Amino acid sequence: MLLEGKTAIVTGGSLGIGSAIAVVLGREGANVALNYRKHSEEAERVAGEVGAAGGKGIAVQADVSNFDDAQAMVARVRETFGGLDILVNNAGVNRDRTIWKMSEEEWDTVIAINLKGYFNYIRAVAPVFKEQKSGKIVNVTSINGLRGKFGQSNYSASKAGIIGLTKAVARELGAFSVNVNAVAPGLIETEMMKQAPEKVKEMALSEIVLKRLGQPGEVADVIVFLCSEKARHITGEVINVSGGQYI
Repeated sequence: MLLEGKTAIVTGGSLGIGSAIAVVLGREGANVALNYRKHSEEAERVAGEVGAAGGKGIAVQADVSNFDDAQAMVARVRETFGGLDILVNNAGVNRDRTIWKMSEEEWDTVIAINLKGYFNYIRAVAPVFKEQKSGKIVNVTSINGLRGKFGQSNYSASKAGIIGLTKAVARELGAFSVNVNAVAPGLIETEMMKQAPEKVKEMALSEIVLKRLGQPGEVADVIVFLCSEKARHITGEVINVSGGQYI
């Protein structure tokens, strides 16, 4: 197992890609703490799946946009498992609307969760990783942070910000043997995506070179690699997992 004995935090781990990340980390031997804000039942189910996969899982209620919640969660995880080795920032929302119709609240909500939420958890783990001179941080961004997307100026801005954050933090923590990378998925077949209009799926498939939607586990597999010692000389990178949707 690639991550035996390691401890990881996965934000937004109760649903979608986040739940797949948590379970695959568990399968590779990691202890996994996943946060949730309101989906307690789903979070507890995923924590159980982590345990069934071979790791140890706990669910922690925490609002990623709240600085103090992030600090408290990191402290709890270290106390529970005796350490912390991995942070996977995944929590995110979208409030899609064209810029001429977008409200201030729709802008602020997406930035607070998708970008500030990532800062909050990086800020909480950075002193720990710096002191122990080891750690892995993987930020889930999007191909729409690389190219922009009609009707998603808030979402695209937040995801582009994550890329800049990743590269800056990689420079700052590199001297302490901490790897900081990002994964940029294209359209992934989550439960939410399955409910999307067929026209949306058809448009996405027309862009994807491999002519199929990605699966959550395929994103999770790349993240596991980046969290392992096999990726110890990779930092500051953004890896697309889009089936060629972004070429």
